[in-house]
Amino acid sequence: MSWIVALLILSLLIFFHELGHYSAARYFGVFVEVFSIGFGKAMGHFRMWGTQWQIAAIPLGGYVKMKGQDDTDPAARSQDNDSYNAKKPHQRIVILLAGPAANFALAFVLFFAIALGGPQTLAPVIGEIVPDSPAALAGLQSQDRIKSINGTAVETWKAMSAMIEHSEGTLAFEVERGAFVEIVHVTPAIRETQNLFRETIQRKMIGIASAGVAITQEFGPIGALGYACTETWEASKLIFLSLQKLLTGVVPAKELGGVVSIVQITADASNSGWMALFFFTALISVNLGVLNLLPIPALDGGHIMFNLYELLTRRAPSEAILIKLTVAGWVLLLGLMSLGLYNDINRILGS
Repeated sequence: MSWIVALLILSLLIFFHELGHYSAARYFGVFVEVFSIGFGKAMGHFRMWGTQWQIAAIPLGGYVKMKGQDDTDPAARSQDNDSYNAKKPHQRIVILLAGPAANFALAFVLFFAIALGGPQTLAPVIGEIVPDSPAALAGLQSQDRIKSINGTAVETWKAMSAMIEHSEGTLAFEVERGAFVEIVHVTPAIRETQNLFRETIQRKMIGIASAGVAITQEFGPIGALGYACTETWEASKLIFLSLQKLLTGVVPAKELGGVVSIVQITADASNSGWMALFFFTALISVNLGVLNLLPIPALDGGHIMFNLYELLTRRAPSEAILIKLTVAGWVLLLGLMSLGLYNDINRILGS
């Protein structure tokens, strides 16, 4: 059942992406011939507003086929008033950006719903303390709850870590210890550690670990908007950074996942409650938005690149170059999809 939920969610994300393209295209008067979830032969379809809406056999994406646009024949053109090609470059760019924008907007809505539901996070309660660390030398103890640092209230472990990392000099910790409150002065030290991508970095730390105490965050509508903005932005940055690390070889190619990994993670999240499901759905939605902005000719980012060229030079790319780059883009995209699927199969066989 969880896998069915995962496939439905993936289809929903694709639907919203394509709905973004569709809505912008209709706004500029472009006739949309087909709105498809999936590729290949149509398994079911109906016609509304002149468009054929369909579900296709291969659920690995989707597309909106606009009049005058055909990725299988990039040189095809139609200059009718309701054609994609007849629109100005900046209008085409808006149409292309609308798909990824819809994914970011959906992620924002999901994070907003999570905020209103009361997400859990780690409390600033100390667990283990590293021997001879700044925390140990200052007298901090296990189960101490940090109330404030230099007079600034601390509510979460994440916020406390950020304050320590970006601090200057000695810090005054307001510590709740049992029934008493004490002020403990701690001077962070720069130590080597590993980041999310297992790179060795230097960071200011005091030598403490979380006790694993969870607290529920409470947000009003305004606070929820701030939470949604922050989480959407942080997720976008993380995915961009992950792509950079993948391209530079910091993250090995074997870590690349495909559609099977996406479905499996979403299925696992669906078994962990609605909040976990919303969270991973939002991450995947941001992921789709970011990936589609890459300047690969087979993706929205590649088409945006062509239209920017036309906007700046006031002439369209030559048909020969357009065809070659599009073919190269499809080869690269299919290669990445194949690598992701290969890694997925290896992970399944390995487990």
